[in-house]
Amino acid sequence: MKIASVDVRLMRVALDQPYMAAGRLVDANWHVMAEVTTTDGVRGFGYIVALREMFCRAVASATRELGQLVIGMSVLEAEAAWHRMARAGDWIGPGGLLHYAICPIDIAIWDAAGKTVGQPIWKLLGGARDRLEAYASDGFWYSLTLDELAASARKAADQGFRAVKLRIGNEKQPEGEVARVRAVRDAVGPDVAIMVDATETWTLDRAIRTGKALQEAGVSWLEDPIPHTDIPGMARIVAALDIPMATGEHLYNVTDFTRLLEARATGIALIDLGRIGGVTPWRHVASLAHGFGVRVGGHVLPEIHVHLLCAAPNGHRVEYVPRSARLLQEMPAVTDGMMVAPDRPGFGLELDRDAVARFTVKD
Repeated sequence: MKIASVDVRLMRVALDQPYMAAGRLVDANWHVMAEVTTTDGVRGFGYIVALREMFCRAVASATRELGQLVIGMSVLEAEAAWHRMARAGDWIGPGGLLHYAICPIDIAIWDAAGKTVGQPIWKLLGGARDRLEAYASDGFWYSLTLDELAASARKAADQGFRAVKLRIGNEKQPEGEVARVRAVRDAVGPDVAIMVDATETWTLDRAIRTGKALQEAGVSWLEDPIPHTDIPGMARIVAALDIPMATGEHLYNVTDFTRLLEARATGIALIDLGRIGGVTPWRHVASLAHGFGVRVGGHVLPEIHVHLLCAAPNGHRVEYVPRSARLLQEMPAVTDGMMVAPDRPGFGLELDRDAVARFTVKD
């Protein structure tokens, strides 16, 4: 059960329909993937996803170097492996590129550990439940017209999703943001929850004013209304609104989440696997938030996050944005709006080897 090798590759998965996100054109999903093979022949894999090519080659190179540090270690000692990699890169960390480089290896180690002991990760981490409500988050960009937005929401509802998340923050007045919410409400009816993500585009005053208007329009959460560095400002928004504010996906360290939670500056803590550095530190943030009575959510990578959120007693909805689906034989099932955690060992995922070879690029 010791790690015999770590293989790393960079992949570019082109999109059939490019879109605008945070003011940038996205035409491909870039992946840095690590595959761990043990002395017993068990293979586990993990990856991060990026929307831009810039720095992906640097991350892949760093992941390859870090992978050499864990050879000979047991796949059942993920905590020790994570800290060995973090210490080696402490001169460029904590956080930043270092955490992104660690993440694929950390996920791969957990995957191999689950396969070694014959258990799915959600059970290894606690097994609070085996499924969780998912929200559709792909195809609701603010570059869409109202008709396109409504059509996308209607499609998600027809697929069984009971919650959708819209990107907002591009309108000049609160009324424009409300109009987008109402267009979706008219399309999906009263039983589908509508969440909104402002992608850190507003000032504090604008966030409170628009947040109240959106609250009246019936949204169920407001995500990232102002820059994540403004913790006092976020605390004011939390105090001003009745709906929960979600934030945290841009934070890199457990200590960052400690400051956020101590300031009562979020109602739902969002944890990004790449930025936090993988499953190992993700667990610590979830436990920290539980101590503050705060629910946690993931950011993208639903095929991994369904395990982590199902394991955590304070796990909230799974963000369904399947950016890696073309690399896998299948995604975990979404049934009646609930994403079901696979009961197969590890993360229960199988690579489409032909697709992986086709999308691999030189780094």
